Amino acid sequence: MAETAASALLNVIFQKLADEAFKKYARSQKIHSELKQLGITLTQIQALLNDASHKETTHESVRLWLNSLQHLAYNIDDVLDDVATEAMHRELTPESEASTSMVRKLIPTCCTNFSLSHRLTPKLDSINTQLQQLEKQKSDLGLIVKDEKPKGTSRRNETSLLESDVVGREGEREKLINKLLQDEPSKQNFIIVPIVGMGGVGKTTLARILYNDTRVKDHFELMAWVCVSDEFDIFKISQTIYQSVAKESKQFTDTNQLQIALKEKLEGKRFLVVLDDVWNENYDDWENLVRPFHSGATGSRVIMTTRQQQLLKKIGFNHLDLLESLSHDDALSLLARHALDVDNFDSHETLKPLGEGIVEKCGCLPLAIKAIGRLLRTKTDGEEWDDVLNSEIWDLETANEIVPALRLSYHDLSADLKRLFAYCSLFPKDFLFEKEELVLLWVAEGYLNESVANKSPECLGHECFEKLLSRSFFQCAPSGDPFFVMHDLMNDLATFVAGEYFLRFDNQMKMEEEALAKYRHMSFVREKYVAFQKFRAFEKARSLRTLLAVYVGVDQDWKQFYLSSKILVDLLPQLPLLRVLSLRRFNISEVPNSIGTLKHLRYLNLSQTKIKELPENVGNLYNLQTLIVSGCESLTNLPKSFFKLKRLRHFDIRNTPLLKKLPLGIGELKSLQTLTRIIIGGNSGFAITELKGLKDLQGEISIEGLNNVQSSIHAREANLSFKGINKLELKWDDGSASETLEKEVLNELKPRSDKLKMLEVECYEGMEFPKWVGDPSFNRLVHVSLRACRKCTSVPPLGRLPSLEILRFEDMSSWEVWSTNSEAMFPCLRELQIKNCPNLIDVSVEALPSLRVLRIYKCCESVLRSLVRAASSTTEIEIGSIFGLTDEVWRGVIENFGAMETVKIMNCDEIRYLWESDAEASKVLTNLKELKISESVVQLEMFPSQEQQQQVEEGRISTHLL
Repeated sequence: MAETAASALLNVIFQKLADEAFKKYARSQKIHSELKQLGITLTQIQALLNDASHKETTHESVRLWLNSLQHLAYNIDDVLDDVATEAMHRELTPESEASTSMVRKLIPTCCTNFSLSHRLTPKLDSINTQLQQLEKQKSDLGLIVKDEKPKGTSRRNETSLLESDVVGREGEREKLINKLLQDEPSKQNFIIVPIVGMGGVGKTTLARILYNDTRVKDHFELMAWVCVSDEFDIFKISQTIYQSVAKESKQFTDTNQLQIALKEKLEGKRFLVVLDDVWNENYDDWENLVRPFHSGATGSRVIMTTRQQQLLKKIGFNHLDLLESLSHDDALSLLARHALDVDNFDSHETLKPLGEGIVEKCGCLPLAIKAIGRLLRTKTDGEEWDDVLNSEIWDLETANEIVPALRLSYHDLSADLKRLFAYCSLFPKDFLFEKEELVLLWVAEGYLNESVANKSPECLGHECFEKLLSRSFFQCAPSGDPFFVMHDLMNDLATFVAGEYFLRFDNQMKMEEEALAKYRHMSFVREKYVAFQKFRAFEKARSLRTLLAVYVGVDQDWKQFYLSSKILVDLLPQLPLLRVLSLRRFNISEVPNSIGTLKHLRYLNLSQTKIKELPENVGNLYNLQTLIVSGCESLTNLPKSFFKLKRLRHFDIRNTPLLKKLPLGIGELKSLQTLTRIIIGGNSGFAITELKGLKDLQGEISIEGLNNVQSSIHAREANLSFKGINKLELKWDDGSASETLEKEVLNELKPRSDKLKMLEVECYEGMEFPKWVGDPSFNRLVHVSLRACRKCTSVPPLGRLPSLEILRFEDMSSWEVWSTNSEAMFPCLRELQIKNCPNLIDVSVEALPSLRVLRIYKCCESVLRSLVRAASSTTEIEIGSIFGLTDEVWRGVIENFGAMETVKIMNCDEIRYLWESDAEASKVLTNLKELKISESVVQLEMFPSQEQQQQVEEGRISTHLL
């Protein structure tokens, strides 16, 4: 085990104690001596943590000692946060503004400091006493100061020999054997063949299959297998390879001599080296290791099995295929072999349904199935198998294999990463989470130290997330971006290591008040009705830092969720240490004033609720970093005290249509990184020049009310080209300022070209666009949308954008000609939509080679004809209200439908039937899978032949009336 999780929290405490401003305020409050003694004792305890990390898994007394230390560390952190918050309150509420300022000048300093000192000194004295007691227990526990780096779990017993019970992997095996045997163009003489996946998925087993395949043995002249594990020792790895290829055990005194000898043995030979279980991420170490490999013959290969992707990405692998779990049938066969010594369940029919459920719970992971199978070898009774299947939380310690197997990955993590992973125990199984949201939660909990390498907490959080993802603690969700998920077994591991600090609360739990007092973080599943009775006992959980409402499954917008008002009014004031509060999607119409008393709050998520306003005392939340009210469609006002939220970093107000102005002073919140909706006001509203001071602004931004910008110079001062904006919406109001001014303003709002991915312009009143719109330097721009630009007679040269994938035009009433003959031809465009552009007649687009989706509404038939000719690879088309689309025109259109799979037609009343003949229909029906039409379209028969009607009846074509 690399580090104990408790050390991460101690590091946070040491950083706070070392802060000069903090120490100065502590001296002014007469508590500096207590804090100094606290730091001394903590330093003595910290020196014991390396030894404790070795012993906690085998010595129960050490584990309990570490638990006591971590609970005490939480208490210390709470006290220090109390001091820091009070200091911030004093800074934001100067005496000159207080009504009692004159009176205070007449009172001695000792008396004005009485309140904080009186409140905290007894706490600090008690904490110091408990810390000293913990330190004195070191002799009884056998704890000593250990300076050396703890060693990871050894895997030296892994070999290249095949197991006798290998099941499945035929497809993966053949694919990888092709990579090993077939010639591939490469700048180097050897190619790396990676096998990447989570612990227990069978990477080593698959590598063994490849290594022992007859075709592979016949192809390579020299072969070597090295179990690298967590200690990336170049000398030992090179020595193992040398011994394998040289067939001798020669001794070397240094790495240089060894690698020279290895280079000579590999020279001109086609070799295969397997580096099993690589953990190292250092690219320089890798370069030093493979130096002798360059002498080998072309066609040599290096198989690398790893749970991590960082090193492979540094080497140059931009896309890696993760090794997936076994198929259900193969997993069932593997369970039968380990549990029953047979290949299948044919002779054990009563156990088969139970076995199927067990392999599903194992996620079809080979290592997990083997562990459970070995457990079941002693259980032949169906009832015992049922007990295993229906165990609420499997006793992973009893399984004796699965927890140690998965904890190999966990134990190698740093203390900080251990803490971040344990936090994810709050997520129920199959919970879909976004990287951005999880990082903000980590930041709010204080898990990320912004002083490290001068990186922001968010940047550090993204790096930590990628590390956990690359080591398979997280996986990309099947639904794809932007969601991630934890494998069930990883979720079990998170719950296991989270201990008694994290609670995933559900309706079935009956908690004692004493037990609740120890929990620091809690989540609960959002349900239709959440009653106060469910949470009554949590009034005693006064140490709670996290109250997180989560949801499993697809979060459909039409669902309603109701939260008892007593939880807001009565419970929240009883949780004074809350740092994270998320009540997203609940049908809450009012936020109680008591929210302003939660002075430690860092993260508040009220998105998609029914609130109309926030209480004025929200300004007292001095520590607030993240405020999310997106989707609050009834929100009309923000508090005037908003300017006091000096630590606010992320403010999400997307989809708040009734909110018409931003509060004064928001431009003074210099820490803001996220401000998703910027409303430019008139004389007393938010001015675009205020964006100048928000230097860290990034991500998604919508700027509205640009008609209120009086000068292009003011727009220039916004400095958008210096901000990391990846999605930008620019909106004017209808019937706004002069054409010339609007073009000048838009020209000055040019964003940073290497960051922008999405651009939307709405109600722009200029006749043409500035040159930066469509400039090929925007090489990451994938989505462009131009809406209601009603005076524009032409559009920018967007075909030059190398990455553009989605392009949409809407309500462009003055647009008449679209010619792209003189520019590059949209090399990556896959989706094009033109809607309500009635005067667009002349379209000269020669080719759209990548286009797959075409949507045209309320346009002239010439637009449709021109675009279907240019986009012969289109597979989906939607048309509606096309002017002049007669049967004759339609005949010409469908001649280009060779690749079409989906056709949707609405309100094209001049078409009488879809196909004129069997031959014509057969041509179109080659790839057609779905046809959607409105009833008014087809006045005669939709399918003129019985053959086509039969295809519909057989389900080859899906038809819908709209």
